[in-house]
Amino acid sequence: MKLHPMWDNYPQVATELEQVNGLIEQSVRMRNKEVEFVLKDMLDSGGKMVRPAYTLLFSTFGADHNPKRAQALAASIEVLHTATLIHDDIIDDASQRRGKVSLQSRYGKSAAVYAGDYLFTVSFRLSAQYANTVNQFEVNTRGMERILMGELDQMNLYYKQDMTIRQYLTQISGKTAQLFALACYTGALEGGQSEKESRNAYYIGSHIGMAFQLLDDILDYTQSAEDFGKPVLEDVRQGIYTAPLIFAMRKNRSKFEPLLSKQDQMTDEDIRTIKQWVLEFEGVKEARQIAQKYTEKAIKRIKKLPDTPEKKVIEKLTLQLLQRNF
Repeated sequence: MKLHPMWDNYPQVATELEQVNGLIEQSVRMRNKEVEFVLKDMLDSGGKMVRPAYTLLFSTFGADHNPKRAQALAASIEVLHTATLIHDDIIDDASQRRGKVSLQSRYGKSAAVYAGDYLFTVSFRLSAQYANTVNQFEVNTRGMERILMGELDQMNLYYKQDMTIRQYLTQISGKTAQLFALACYTGALEGGQSEKESRNAYYIGSHIGMAFQLLDDILDYTQSAEDFGKPVLEDVRQGIYTAPLIFAMRKNRSKFEPLLSKQDQMTDEDIRTIKQWVLEFEGVKEARQIAQKYTEKAIKRIKKLPDTPEKKVIEKLTLQLLQRNF
């Protein structure tokens, strides 16, 4: 499995991520070799592996750090992330993922459901085999529960035109931020850090995840499908309203309502019009300001980490992720 070019600037992390990839390769074994191939192709198709990287980096601060164990837990995080992506594509009926035909589009929803479920078991297996305490396994289980609850929260908000920013932030705190928080917290626990130190890692991950999702939702309104690697603004057609749209609707809700009321019958022209209005009413600008606040919160907590080379990498990596082009 090849790494994203971004890791060329982080050679030490890249070396460990290659070992994480090797462990994932060994762990994904299915009787259906065609689906196994597609799963491995998806794992190898451009994902940046930032979550397992944070697990590896945060594991280095503790006195009980074990590189092999940290790599296994990082692999568990990446496999869990991929499982959630497969289920996302099923729910969203997405035709593409990372610039390629999605698993559910290629093999149907039934095969995709089972493939995603299989990856959940792989993630659990890696955690159970290498977690150094029962508490750590419980943390991973609770984290997965919160991620899935975030997905269910999103379903309850489909086509909700009076959706608030608070509801949106609550939703992404479970769906996206929780996985980043789990990645950092798992690393801290693996290294044997104190509860206070591990909690700081958890909040760093949560703030990074919040900003990361906000930026993803901003990019939906500012990039093309080719640049983004997946169809843009499909969320709107499916009733998933994100921060840029919610902020823009505050300015002139009545203008948006006729188009949004068409729900999944919106035309491509309708979508382009909504995108234009979101930019016109500064929805992207306001969403960017919220993303910046979460970025600042993450950096403030990162400053509290021990002064090690890994701390510098964490700070540099975080700024790189959260200062993506709009």
